Amino acid sequence: MLFMWKESVKMEKQGYHVAFVTILLNILLTALKLIAGIIGASSSMISDAIHSASDVLSTLIVVIGIYIANKKSDRNHPYGHEKFESLAAIILALLLAYVGIEIGLTSIGKISSGESLSTPGFIALIAALVSIVIKEWMYQYTKAVARKINSTAMLADAWHHRSDALSSIGAFVGILASMLGYPIFDLIASIIISLFIIKVAYDTLKDALDKMLDTACNIETENTIRELVLANKMVLSIDDLKTRLFGSKIYVDLEIGLDSNLTLIEAHNIAEKIHNIIENKIAGCKHCMVHVNPKEK
Repeated sequence: MLFMWKESVKMEKQGYHVAFVTILLNILLTALKLIAGIIGASSSMISDAIHSASDVLSTLIVVIGIYIANKKSDRNHPYGHEKFESLAAIILALLLAYVGIEIGLTSIGKISSGESLSTPGFIALIAALVSIVIKEWMYQYTKAVARKINSTAMLADAWHHRSDALSSIGAFVGILASMLGYPIFDLIASIIISLFIIKVAYDTLKDALDKMLDTACNIETENTIRELVLANKMVLSIDDLKTRLFGSKIYVDLEIGLDSNLTLIEAHNIAEKIHNIIENKIAGCKHCMVHVNPKEK
């Protein structure tokens, strides 16, 4: 248990380090885009600056979610606080959906009204290109750490960075097309990007809700558990296997059949071995409960 706690603390620190780096970069990007948008007279770049500013808020939500999720179990929360991370992912998904819908509706409104767009300056084009590179790097960096520490909220935040990179691509294409005399492409690109962002929000929301509702693990994980259990030759049968996702953690309830002639101590030792193997071999498994049923050989 001490080893698991130390690993949890180590992963929590990795999450905070990612948050610090991404918040700092987002603040710098927001300032760069805002200045470039004002000087270059680019409405799409100013909107992109606002999008980057929203990423600062989203990362703060992730930090709060990870902090609460990693708190130790207490009397009122004996199963821990992992679901707070899923709650943070849900908030992020809703924020992503809002951003996607807002971008789409704004672009559709401009097309419908026939609003004319001013031709932006070259500085806005450079700012969009810089944003694409940095935001894509932030996405890859955050995603890699999120998978390493199995953080749903951080993975959702990674996709938020990707949505900002896509938004910057749309701004780049729109600015370039506008400079070439085709401002309508800015709006078309924005609508396509908005649909992608909404799709990411839906996938993130579905994954977080599954973990909030104690959904079972995938078939591959359950089959791995069965293989680990049956590898012990003393196990005569697996009478029942239930798994559930609790936030980013996995809980396993297992019933196994053992020879009825075994002593209580022998049966207990076998069950404890299986308990330890599953908790050590199944990534993200926080607890495994093993119940023994007597069987005739």
